[in-house]
Formats: sequence, structure tokens, C-alpha cells
Amino acid sequence: MAEPLLTLRQVRAGYGDAMVLHDVALELTEHGSLAVLGRNGVGKSTLLLTIMGYTQLRGGSIFWRGRNISKMPPHRRAREGIGWVAQEREIFPSLTLEENLTVAARPGPWDLTSIFKMFPRLAERRHNMGNQLSGGEQQMLAIARALMTNPALLLLDEPLEGLAPVIVDELSAAMKLMLSDRRIAIVLVEQHTDIALELTQDAIVLERGSVVHRAPAAALRKDTATLDRLVGLRVAGTPAHT
Repeated sequence: MAEPLLTLRQVRAGYGDAMVLHDVALELTEHGSLAVLGRNGVGKSTLLLTIMGYTQLRGGSIFWRGRNISKMPPHRRAREGIGWVAQEREIFPSLTLEENLTVAARPGPWDLTSIFKMFPRLAERRHNMGNQLSGGEQQMLAIARALMTNPALLLLDEPLEGLAPVIVDELSAAMKLMLSDRRIAIVLVEQHTDIALELTQDAIVLERGSVVHRAPAAALRKDTATLDRLVGLRVAGTPAHT
């Protein structure tokens, strides 16, 4: 059996004296996809930050392709092939859209040609400065810039939050295409529960920093009683079909 791409074993992590994650365990296969669901403040973003190495690991281990990376700094995890799209987007305002992409580029199948094919809206604005883009365009750029590093795993922290429905459709279609090409694995934190569960293969639900439910995403999408009990108010949506 092939080695998992990413493995977390009984991970406990947080900030300073505050423990946020409690004995979190998960596995993600090469080209796999995982939705991370839960109410606000349960540790979803902290889980992504812990995978990237930005929190204090108090227990457990993180393995990347079978290698223990628990003490590896974030910049080295990025070089190993873990990409991250933060909620804040962190676009460089004084660079053009194209410069924002090329500044992070690493060799691989994701280049300007493939990015502009996936995001035609970005191609149209390639010479615009970062601070001249709408919120939706900035989110597209943040995802595209992460792809330009040609990661094996992409961590996405609520990429659809606060966006217009047309942008939600465009980004959902792009994520669906990423996964269908089987170039990349994805861990998706998202409040648009229906979209997250339609895009991904597997799902976990966090509550108070612990995994309280695991299921195939398709099965959980149909289990409205469990979703209502563990996730509460859900944002529905239907991804665009490609």
C-alpha cells in the first residue's frame, strides 16, 4: 500500500499557553481531497497553520510522505511541496498581477499559461497592480500564486468567504478542475458546506479542537442530521459544472 502524502498522529497544538487542537489524527493520500468542517472557532484554521508549521506543536507528529516534519520550519515545508492560501490573501499591492505570480514560481506544470487558462479573468488583468483588483480577483490570485509553487498539497482556508456568487462559481469550478486533473491534493476549510462536500472525497468535522466525525464527503453531504448537529448553520451552494 502506498505511503500517505500527509499524516497527522495525535497532534496537539496551539498558541502560547492556549491549546487549540487535541489529539487530531488524519491521513491524506496523493491527489486526495479532504473537507474540514465545523462551527467558527473550533480549530479549523489552526489545523492548517499547524500543518504549515506556524503553531506550537505540543504533542504528536506530522509526517510528509513518510518523513517526520514536526520540527521543520514553514519555509522548508513550502519547499517540500505544501502550499497554503491564507484567509488574508496577502497580495503584494505594489506588484502587478503577473509579478505576484512569477515571484513565487517554481518549475512544474503550473505556469502562467496554465494559470491564465484556468483563470481567464486574471489573464485580462495581468498588468493591473495588486491593489487594483477586486476581492474576488485577489482571491483567485492568491490561489493561483500558491499553484505557481507547484505544490503536491494545497491548503485552502475559506477561499469562498464573502465572495459574490459568480466568483464562488468560478473558484468552485477551478477547484473541481484541479482535483479532476489529479495533479494535486487539497485540504479545504470552507463554510459553504455543500460545495466543500461536493468537491472533496473525504471529510472531518472538528469540535473544540478534536475530530468528532469522519465520513466520505458524499455520505456526509446526505447526512443532514449530523451536519445540523455538528456544523449548525450551513452555507449552501452548488459548484459550477465544468
